[in-house]
Amino acid sequence: MLLSAEERARAARFHVDRDRNRFIAARGHLRELLGGMLGIPPAEVEFTYNPYGKPETAGVQFNMSHSEWMALIAISRSRVVGVDVERKNRAFVDDRIPERFFSPAEVQALRALPEGQQTEAFFNCWTRKEAYVKARGLGLSLALDSFDVSLAPGEPARFLRGAEGWEIETVSAPEGFAAAVVGSGGE
Repeated sequence: MLLSAEERARAARFHVDRDRNRFIAARGHLRELLGGMLGIPPAEVEFTYNPYGKPETAGVQFNMSHSEWMALIAISRSRVVGVDVERKNRAFVDDRIPERFFSPAEVQALRALPEGQQTEAFFNCWTRKEAYVKARGLGLSLALDSFDVSLAPGEPARFLRGAEGWEIETVSAPEGFAAAVVGSGGE
C-alpha cells in the first residue's frame, strides 16, 4: 500500500466511504508524483509536519487541496506553493461569511458587484486567500483579513495588499469549481 500507517488511520476516520476513497486516491496520487520527482518509490516518501500541520518532504515544495471529486496538487523544487479548490455554493455568500473573514476592502468590492457575479467573486477571493494561507503554512494564525486579493470575475488574480514577494494565479477548473495557486517569488 502507498499510504503510511498515519495516513491509513486518517482515512479510517472518514465516516463516508466516498470521502475516505477520495482522500486515499488523492494522497496516493500525491505520493506517486512526489516519489517520481524524488526518484524513490511512492511508499518511501516521508512527510513531516510544521507546527501548523502543513506537510513537508525533503527537496520538494508541495501542496494539495480537494473539494468533492476534484483534487489539485502543486509541486515545485524552487518555490513554496499553496493551492485551493472549492465547489461553488451561493450559500456561502448569503451566510455573510465575507463580512466575517474578508478585509473591509474585499467586502466592499464584493458587495458592489451585481448579485449574479457575487458567487464567482466570493470563490475567487476565497480560493486565492486559502491558497496563500496554505502556502505560508501558518494555518489560521494568518488572518484572512490581513491581506487583500483581487476578486472581480474576469479580473486577473493578484495581491493588492499584504503579500509582498508572493504571486497568485487562477487555475482553470471544471464548471462549478474555483481554484487558485500561490507561489513565493522565484523563477
